[in-house]
Amino acid sequence: MLLCFLMHQQTEMDNDSLKKEKMKESHNGSSSHGVVSQAKDQKPVKATVLQKDVGLVSGICLIVGTMIGSGIFISPTSVLLFSGAVGPCLLIWTACGVLATLGALCYAELGTMITKSGGEYSYLMEALGPIPAYLFSWTTVMVLKPSSLAIITMSFAKYASTPFYPDCTPPAVVTKCLAAAAILLIVTANCLSVKLASYMQNFFTAAKLLIIVVIVGAGIVLLAQGHTENLTNAFDGASQSFGAIGLAFYNGLWAYDGWNQLNFITEELKNPYRNLPLAIIIGIPLVSVCYVLVNIAYFTVMTPSELLLSPAVAVTFGDRVLYPVSWIVPLFVVFSTFGAANGSCFTAGRLAYVSGREGHMVKILSYISLRRYTPAPAIIFNGLLAIFYIMPADINTLINYFSFAQWGFYGLTALSLIVMRFTKKDLHRPVKVPIVIPGLMVLVSCYLVLAPIIDKPELEYLYCSIFIISGLLLYFPFVHLKVHWARKLMRPLTMHLQLLMEVVPPEKTE
Repeated sequence: MLLCFLMHQQTEMDNDSLKKEKMKESHNGSSSHGVVSQAKDQKPVKATVLQKDVGLVSGICLIVGTMIGSGIFISPTSVLLFSGAVGPCLLIWTACGVLATLGALCYAELGTMITKSGGEYSYLMEALGPIPAYLFSWTTVMVLKPSSLAIITMSFAKYASTPFYPDCTPPAVVTKCLAAAAILLIVTANCLSVKLASYMQNFFTAAKLLIIVVIVGAGIVLLAQGHTENLTNAFDGASQSFGAIGLAFYNGLWAYDGWNQLNFITEELKNPYRNLPLAIIIGIPLVSVCYVLVNIAYFTVMTPSELLLSPAVAVTFGDRVLYPVSWIVPLFVVFSTFGAANGSCFTAGRLAYVSGREGHMVKILSYISLRRYTPAPAIIFNGLLAIFYIMPADINTLINYFSFAQWGFYGLTALSLIVMRFTKKDLHRPVKVPIVIPGLMVLVSCYLVLAPIIDKPELEYLYCSIFIISGLLLYFPFVHLKVHWARKLMRPLTMHLQLLMEVVPPEKTE
């Protein structure tokens, strides 16, 4: 019932909020007309909008840092399990990199054509209308983004706690409490400052690239020494199952997920027409090469059976190759997963912010901190949901659930690019990809959504579909019809939250 109340609220709250802001500005002797204004004897005051604080380097670090997270240290097991052999496993990792690059090229055209934050939400709204956009925001804000943050922080907690339990698996209560603490720390940093969150992302991206270089370098040395026995007859025992290959792609693409993250913060990106496509062109091929080389390095040390039985693949690799300094692997994996969680939280807040601004989520989610210029309510909301999803966390189940819904929306977004080629011909397109690329993405998305369901139907897929469609039960009364009683119920709650968090509606600027 609470979610029903939170779907819409009275627009008069904007006026109340603006009054509070203006009283504060009157007390301080300043005003905020335009992007930057000047009051007598005071320094310039920024407008209450998200600031353009993300440059090219930070953009690349956001892509690389979000993609290289827990996936490469967890997914190798699942990809090998479903593919059945080393050869298909490496081919799937390579194919996933190609798919991620093609998808990102589509998003580069969309992001430079529609320079709004929110990623798929903004593109679906422009091409297909409010209902698909709403269903995307409903599913992503309520499930996909917080469950993604929960998965990554659970991986962080697993690696961080493993050294303290050398002879057994860390207790579930320990990993879950540690994951919740990580979420609280990340949410706090993202609420305090965009620049602080960017600096954290840059630092942890550098750390994870360092451990990737260490693993790949060790693998190259082992290959030069002749440790190639696991790479011979690489296709023996390969899986022939249509659905199993789809699940292998699911887990591989989970490791690559993050290639679209920069599109969620387009409004905060400096010179998006240049930096968005450039960050994509640099970041994603770099990650693809790293992933394939890391998997080859794993197979120089472990047989397929050993890799499948390893609870932490990267740690096992470090114990066998880097002793007595093998402790650096779990340490840097902790850095890697923490940085990925930070990137996930950073972008998730922007989607909730844009959805609230467009009236598809509760308005308080679109408010901005008056002091920090961050979408604090949206970030906090995502963090609270992530903590909730930690409680029943089963990482592999969550990955399959996440990928099923996410790739459905990826396909719709690629379809929206095709639609706008015919319906929005007048829009400026600094980047324009061949139409066959979004067409291929639509076909791949259909395969990844349907193949596992056809091969092995699971209730998870039904639950996911029901949840997505159930958003319409809230859309029509609270968004389309704008029922008055819900607004009246939301007004006092919004007012108290606004005063508590010192947040105001964003100013309207061109």
